[in-house]
Amino acid sequence: MSTPFTDPHLDDKLSAWLDDELGKDERIEVETWLREHLDDAARVRLWAADRDALRARLTAAIEEPVPTRLEQLVWNHAPSVAPPRGWLRWAAAVGVLGIGAALGAGAMWRWQSQTDIAQAADSWERRAVVAHTVYVPEVRHPVEVAVAGQSAADARAQEEHLARWLTKRLDMPVKLFDLRSQGYELVGGRLLPDVTGPSAQLMYQRSGETAPQRVTVYLRKPDGSTPAAFRYEQQGELGMFYWVDGPTGYALVGALPREQLLALAEAIYKQGQQ
Repeated sequence: MSTPFTDPHLDDKLSAWLDDELGKDERIEVETWLREHLDDAARVRLWAADRDALRARLTAAIEEPVPTRLEQLVWNHAPSVAPPRGWLRWAAAVGVLGIGAALGAGAMWRWQSQTDIAQAADSWERRAVVAHTVYVPEVRHPVEVAVAGQSAADARAQEEHLARWLTKRLDMPVKLFDLRSQGYELVGGRLLPDVTGPSAQLMYQRSGETAPQRVTVYLRKPDGSTPAAFRYEQQGELGMFYWVDGPTGYALVGALPREQLLALAEAIYKQGQQ
């Protein structure tokens, strides 16, 4: 690919793309670059995951009341012309949390407004978490089309049927991922409703000494407002990596440490590129 952004300007372009600061033509150029350079794409996904983890950790603390002693200290050293009240909260929060360096290191990331966060509460990523919570505990009927527990020939036939069925219903290519190198076998899949049409869930499990460990992959056709950036969120014991690649939105959900979930997400992403 011919591109005008080369070292040392590459990271600046990638950062601007992740922050949605590029025009249409530049954004398309960067997305084409990322499709052709998987190492850079992986770096950008990790940047996004770190940004979201930092945001999740600090936003609640910034909204806490400012301690009285610190408030007095800030006002005592404030400029002669009093700044807006909101400035005090941010200055005090930086003093309390000691996050000046962290914010400096993460200056490329923009903080989402509380309105953005509220609007995301009913997003497709949340529906992926709900679907995971509903079906993972099922013992007899965790999926509609089962693959696990059959002979090799029957399993292959079921995999082919499942992929064809979901591809037809979602009107987009649906690929089944091989996660055996990470210790996970495909249980099967099911069709799910989404706001604008059907979605799908693939379930994988790793056998353990007690109950099997299960993860799910939620698949849907993204709409135009869906962010393409690779993101990570934690909800209780559940972690979730979600991203958009080409015509498909992905959400990987599981009660796993972030590093283990990231390894699975990387495997899924790479296989989706093949």
